[in-house]
Amino acid sequence: MVPDLSPDLSGALGAALDDALDRVPAARLAPVVDRLIRDYRSGTVPTAPILRTDDDAAAYAAYRMPATHAAVVDVLERAAARVPEPVSLLDLGGGTGAAVWAAAQVWPSLGRATVLEAAAPARALGRRLAAGAPSALLRGARWETAVLGTAPALPDTDLLTACYLLGELPVPVRDAVVDAAARAARVVVLVEPGTPAGHARILDARARLLAAGLTVAAPCPHDGACPVTGDDWCHFAVRVGRSSRHRVLKAGSLGHEDEKFSYVVAVRDDEGAVGRAPGRVVRHPHTRKGLVTLRVCEADGTLRDTPVPRSRTELFRHARDTAWGDAWPPG
Repeated sequence: MVPDLSPDLSGALGAALDDALDRVPAARLAPVVDRLIRDYRSGTVPTAPILRTDDDAAAYAAYRMPATHAAVVDVLERAAARVPEPVSLLDLGGGTGAAVWAAAQVWPSLGRATVLEAAAPARALGRRLAAGAPSALLRGARWETAVLGTAPALPDTDLLTACYLLGELPVPVRDAVVDAAARAARVVVLVEPGTPAGHARILDARARLLAAGLTVAAPCPHDGACPVTGDDWCHFAVRVGRSSRHRVLKAGSLGHEDEKFSYVVAVRDDEGAVGRAPGRVVRHPHTRKGLVTLRVCEADGTLRDTPVPRSRTELFRHARDTAWGDAWPPG
């Protein structure tokens, strides 16, 4: 059970994006979006900042910020009941601030937030979007310059987020950033694209966090090896509504898209207080008449297809309401 959350900020974020971007013609941003999509999907580590101009930051916010926000909200909501409530947040490579908006929505306990971002246009737009937000955390967030290297010095914080960042870093820097995060934070949240490469980066980071003494709180119900192997990979999805601007910029006709992501939440659990899920549903449930089958990553580190027949009335009712990414069995 997820605790009571702050009011949904997705509408406020959409309004802030409209206010900031309405004055920028979509025709001017569309080719920038195309370039950014090519850059981010190239699979290569950038050697120069991707967001170099105000139009770059605007295009990025328009096409990526709602999806990133939705994915991070999903991750944090699933972790919220299982980790200590944070007071401070440090967001690495925060771009225009999607993760801070997500954290403000999930944790009313947060009192201060710092976003570290190398691209000046992204910092400027992030500040502007947050300035009128209905959240004191967002309005008071600090936006600081940071170029991450192989010896990052990060301040201590309750919660550290790094979302869609690791793939932009050379491996030595990536490893150093994860190690520094493990030293600095009580709770570390890493989110990457839900691709085989994104999942591989999460697995590498997960191993480093465990080696540093942290405990995995989500999505895994264990600290053992990932049982999802071969051509498969562990990832999740959230459905995101598309604004008219978003449909124009991405030349899409549907009113929604599915954002796929891989993630890990790890905790410095000195007091043994982490309450892990008993198991995690790692695929869409398969439903047919009188039977729901759930693919569950179990607490013992195994992967099992779990059939729930209608004859188990109460459990069957829960299974019908269970979604990809949920804990199982209900408790």
